[in-house]
Amino acid sequence: MAKRSRPEGCCDLKAVSPLPKASERRLAAMLKAVADPTRLQILRVVNAQPGPVCACDIVDRFDLSQPTISHHLKVLRDAGLLTSRRTGLWSFYEPDREGLARLAELPSLISS
Repeated sequence: MAKRSRPEGCCDLKAVSPLPKASERRLAAMLKAVADPTRLQILRVVNAQPGPVCACDIVDRFDLSQPTISHHLKVLRDAGLLTSRRTGLWSFYEPDREGLARLAELPSLISS
């Protein structure tokens, strides 16, 4: 197969070291989780509160069914963006500060 010539004005790409696979997968899961508008809004609501938020209050905030909100909360939790604890029948959610810190590193990860 013949090699194509490069157009005039092209330059060689700078070398970029790859992300470790675990970091790459974790970051991709976080980005996928917040790419959904509902999950992004849930994360914003939970992050804005001074303490844990009951799932019932999150359900009341959205025009979606409880199972749908529970699914979104699970995705955010699995992505490492929320933590939860159960008290009786209810789950209470808080931002996972470590996960949010990783997400905040995104600009430096894509510019290096």
